[in-house]
Amino acid sequence: MGGTRLIDRVRGAQSKFRGGGAAGGGFTDSEEFEEVKKELHSEVIESLDFDQVNTTDREELAANLRKTLIERVEARQLPLNRMERERLVEEILDNILGLGPLEPLLRDPEVSDIMVNGPKVVFVERKGKLVKTNVTFTDNKHLMQIVERIVAAVGRRVDETTPMVDARMADGSRFNAIVPPLALDGAAVSIRRFGTVPIHAEDLVALGSCPRPIMQVLRGAVRCKLNCIISGGTGSGKTTLLNVLSSFIPEGERIITIEDSAELQLQQTHVVRLETRPANLEGKGQVDQRDLVKNCLRMRPDRIILGEIRGGEAIDMLTAMNTGHDGSLATVHANNPRDALARFETMVGIGMPNMGDKAIRETIARALDLVIQQSRLPDGTRRIIAVTEITGMEGPVITTQDIFIFERRTIDEHGRVRGAFKATGIRPRFAARLAANGIRLSSELFRFEMEV
Repeated sequence: MGGTRLIDRVRGAQSKFRGGGAAGGGFTDSEEFEEVKKELHSEVIESLDFDQVNTTDREELAANLRKTLIERVEARQLPLNRMERERLVEEILDNILGLGPLEPLLRDPEVSDIMVNGPKVVFVERKGKLVKTNVTFTDNKHLMQIVERIVAAVGRRVDETTPMVDARMADGSRFNAIVPPLALDGAAVSIRRFGTVPIHAEDLVALGSCPRPIMQVLRGAVRCKLNCIISGGTGSGKTTLLNVLSSFIPEGERIITIEDSAELQLQQTHVVRLETRPANLEGKGQVDQRDLVKNCLRMRPDRIILGEIRGGEAIDMLTAMNTGHDGSLATVHANNPRDALARFETMVGIGMPNMGDKAIRETIARALDLVIQQSRLPDGTRRIIAVTEITGMEGPVITTQDIFIFERRTIDEHGRVRGAFKATGIRPRFAARLAANGIRLSSELFRFEMEV
């Protein structure tokens, strides 16, 4: 009876929406469309044999459900064209088998971040720019169902007693959610997409993120086992650059990666991937990065790659760099190379609270060779803005020198940042170390300037 009344309302609204089509909003953006979708969703769920569902291949199940939905939609004679019917069927399938309204965004290769600020406000990042979408959830209950579906897949839970959760999705994307009562306007969700196609050094050169002379120096630095830190803010491209630099490690070396959420896509064959583990519901079983760094030293690594240094593991990583594990790579959150060193001081202090300031700085100066500063500019582009060599100590201060910088000059009428990559003219001290390893750098590399 309720279904008949709904169809009557739909048909009564047909003249109102006739000719509007998908382009102008029309029926597919109406309340009637949402009600039809909810009703069909309920009908299909009620008709499922869950014992059969559990033993059916996902693709086969999706094909059967699609066929059923198409038949039910056609039987209702809704005022929909072919594209609108396909949209209706796909949205219901996404709700049943996938992540509902998030599915189209997760399938879009241009979307790098998804930010859900409650059920009615969803933003995405495309090409470095935040854009509001027309994606919505029915209500906060609908949004919470999707959040619970994601966290259940990784053996976690989120509710009023545990209102915050951080997890890795099936495709490797980082997932974070904070729900009521902490989130006042409905569940807040952040998804950092996991790139399915690895970015290579030539891609960064072509995109203008790093000119070829700088990439050539970084390639030599990695190959001759300099300890390099990639510094930058959130979303600046640190992990992407770490992936690219790790590709310069010669084949045959034993590489151990340590990450909170496994994102690195190393192409070498001898790679051991380690990932931290949060505490279980009883608050036990946590394995953090510091535990993994200590353990990996017993695994005979040639290279250690740490996804991000953010705590006491800094002292273990620096100690490893100072005791024969050269060529290590890691990232750290900081606004510039000097801030990165200051953060290291703070984090080493967390790991070794009884260590004096001068001893901490000496440990950092001995361990680190290069700080590569990555930044996301106002126009959304991501660029290396500084390559800084750590040269030692002068009194109580760690001394550094910039080898390359990006000089911002202006913003054009299209909002694009104009500037130039420049060599400072200083030949790095590590050039001799590269030469000793058969990597000779042309003096022209340290005199170039390239406008972008």
